[in-house]
Amino acid sequence: MPQIDVRSGPSYGTIDPDPMEHPADEGEHLLHPGYETDGHASDSTSEDSIQEGVRKIEAINLTWTTKSLIIAYFSIFLMAFCTSLESQTTISLSAYATSAFSKHSLISTVMVIQNVVLAVVKPPMAKIADVFGRFEAFCVSILIYVLGYIQMAASNNVQTYASAQIFYSAGSTGLQILQQVFIADSSSLLNRALFALLPELPFLVTVWIGPSIADSVLHNLSWRWGYGMWSVILPASFLPLALSLLLNQRKARRLNLIKTKVHRRTGFVARARRTWYDLDMGGLIILSAAVILILVPLTLAANAKDGWTNNSIVTMIAVGVLCLIALPAWETSKRLAPRPLLSLHLLKQRTVLAGCTLIFWYFMAYFFAIQPYLYSYLQVVQDFEVSTAGRVTQTFAFMSTISAFAVSLLIKYTRRYRIYATGGSAVYMLGFLLMYLFRQEGSSYAQILIPQILVGLGGGLVNVPVQLGIQAAASHQEVAAATAMFLTCMEMGGAVGAAISGAIWTHNIPRKLERYLPEAERPFAKEIFGKLTKALEYPMGSPARIAINRSYQETMNKLLILALVVTLPLIPLSLLMDNYKLDKVVGLRGVETEG
Repeated sequence: MPQIDVRSGPSYGTIDPDPMEHPADEGEHLLHPGYETDGHASDSTSEDSIQEGVRKIEAINLTWTTKSLIIAYFSIFLMAFCTSLESQTTISLSAYATSAFSKHSLISTVMVIQNVVLAVVKPPMAKIADVFGRFEAFCVSILIYVLGYIQMAASNNVQTYASAQIFYSAGSTGLQILQQVFIADSSSLLNRALFALLPELPFLVTVWIGPSIADSVLHNLSWRWGYGMWSVILPASFLPLALSLLLNQRKARRLNLIKTKVHRRTGFVARARRTWYDLDMGGLIILSAAVILILVPLTLAANAKDGWTNNSIVTMIAVGVLCLIALPAWETSKRLAPRPLLSLHLLKQRTVLAGCTLIFWYFMAYFFAIQPYLYSYLQVVQDFEVSTAGRVTQTFAFMSTISAFAVSLLIKYTRRYRIYATGGSAVYMLGFLLMYLFRQEGSSYAQILIPQILVGLGGGLVNVPVQLGIQAAASHQEVAAATAMFLTCMEMGGAVGAAISGAIWTHNIPRKLERYLPEAERPFAKEIFGKLTKALEYPMGSPARIAINRSYQETMNKLLILALVVTLPLIPLSLLMDNYKLDKVVGLRGVETEG
């Protein structure tokens, strides 16, 4: 079997084919009738190390017919369309939800919680998919997702709303990674960049209609309806994919393709212990505690009693740092974590390390300059309507989808990926530079929009090639872990960016409002800071609105400078990634991938 040996090990999904007999009535129409998964996901992976979920999907892959695979991919698209429309609708609602509790400034805390969960849930969701199966993991994600939206719609205070983000974010990120894992399971390496875009294509449409739906919901119903309706829509969109996976899993069992490992009868404690180790719950707890206890206090310190010297703030950060120090020791211990949550050994490979570091800085810059405060800035300083501000902030999603599709085609026909990651990094940096140059109040719509177009173009050119480069280095047993590592680093960057931007926002704006507001309006400074709707009550050109706009503008300037600074390493990091020729990398079926 041809392999690529560039210090990266075998590529994702290598399977040793063995001849086998299929029952004529079912096997003759299979896409891959001559292959059986015999437990050897790669040359370096023994049969005992292949987890049950991986065994299931390897067997299911052998049962796909052309028709059933088309149905499965259509189902992925349908579900992606619903989640995309949901995200484009609800992103405009968070400012109003937090303002309803007079806590608009805590939008950054909500974003940090959301990004932390997005980061820490990806590895365990990948582990659930590997241990129990893709179908089972999808069901868990949908259930958690629905619980989150029900809780958000019913929340009566910011604490309940923030806790609902945990469930929503866990379900959302579970669906995100499971869609990518399913596509990686069922596609060749060279075509994977194209298929991986399927969940992103709906953004081409939803980015324009989502803000309009949000505007309509806010004016005709309430922000609660804007959240609650998705608890019904999303499960309905999942049904076709659920049936597709379930039926093919049963088909694989009938064909005797799924050879479940026989475990001797054990009690509840033994089964719980095995599940604990399989999912590495200890690693999950340590990782979650480290990230939450370090980042969340950054957004709370400005409003806490005694600020940074507050005992609770200091204690949380100290414990978080200790957890962060303990995490590598736990994850590398064969006794404590025989199946580690994070495949840290992958970071020994230059391509994986450079790619994960690059995507960390990439997403941090995004959360400095665009999320979570650009939307509020556009409404207050530039006097944009809800729908207009929503469309500007979502231009990134639209343009990144277009550029990601284009770069996927280029990768398919040039067999290279690194040059596009480098070029995309340059375009991404240029977009932030123009955001800084055109940052002043009164800038034209074109001056506001063009930088967002460039940032989006660069984002798509960076994201797809970097993910593909990291996946190319992983064995089939580790592809979910490698994908989770990539997405975790990206969300960690977002969490750090949201935490720092939140700390800057909550520290600077209250002080600037106290300094710049007219004497008669200073008693309302806290309310103006806490409620976006209160800030918008003052007409443009009035002394109070001028003071509010100045406070927002000066704070936004600092965030844009930080965004520019953290994009500086992107080009050097992209050049550190190995420049694989993808048609020489062993593909999913254990044969050389062809164009």
